[in-house]
Amino acid sequence: MNLLVTGGAGYIGSAVTRRLLASGHAVVVVDDLSSGHREDVRGADLVVADIADAAAIDALLSGRRIEGIVHLAASCQVGESVQHSEDYYRNNLTKSLVLLERACRSGVGRFVFSSTAAVYGEPERLPLQEDHATRPTNPYGDTKLAFERALLWHGEAHGMASVCLRYFNAAGASLDGSVGERHDPETHLVPNVLQAARDGRPVPVFGTDYPTPDGTAVRDYIHIEDLAEAHRLAIDRPADRGRQAIYNLGNGEGFSVLQVVETARRVTGRPIAVLPSPRRPGDPASLVASSDKARSELPWSPRHSRLEDILETAWAYMRKERRATV
Repeated sequence: MNLLVTGGAGYIGSAVTRRLLASGHAVVVVDDLSSGHREDVRGADLVVADIADAAAIDALLSGRRIEGIVHLAASCQVGESVQHSEDYYRNNLTKSLVLLERACRSGVGRFVFSSTAAVYGEPERLPLQEDHATRPTNPYGDTKLAFERALLWHGEAHGMASVCLRYFNAAGASLDGSVGERHDPETHLVPNVLQAARDGRPVPVFGTDYPTPDGTAVRDYIHIEDLAEAHRLAIDRPADRGRQAIYNLGNGEGFSVLQVVETARRVTGRPIAVLPSPRRPGDPASLVASSDKARSELPWSPRHSRLEDILETAWAYMRKERRATV
């Protein structure tokens, strides 16, 4: 299948692109490189463009005879979305609607959307299932939910089948060490904890008074390789025209921030001090997935579910990157 991957130079996008290429798809990546890395796009053509550039998207869709789109391009920091909501509605919703409009006009038949557990807000019950109420507590989650709904209505009107993948906390690195997290600035917990271990500095812990067993936020961590496979299964999934499917992607087990820190101590063999800090606005106390639907229907099953395994791959990538820059 001829596929367009937006945001394919980013952390998750580059892993997804690699998996799609390995399964025999022809892939072209569109990325503005605002946060992605050109060198992480391997084996696919890279077009440096904004997804809201209608002329560039039209040329790609027709010139490459695109049959399916995997849409990952987005701004994705919860705290930042609270401080700069206008940027998030512009980047995640307004621009995505341009892409969706051009896809519908070109007759693209399949659309896989990178969504998020942030659409749920504060959980009423755990683990979260896809039929749980969606009440986002931050603009990031709200923009993702708004696009899910737009995708549903556009798909019904134009005969496009869509899959929304609501993933929980992506983490880890590819098993060959070629893809890993390197954001600037880094805001995700796992790389920040490992950087603290590497550099001998304390790691900030945002919130120590949550209603959780140790007072720190609880999250469900999913390995980047498992996320990539889920996207491959989603784009290959037989689907009825105009129908939308929604799947949670997680391991079904939650770990607190302090549990992640303790696991990182074991994995790295280094002491890691913590620096208690105020909560970040918009962060729920606990997010843990039920992925039963994805396991049954895609069918998808995470292969790297142990937190130790996730951190070990991330640590190996970080040490490799450090050696490469020395």
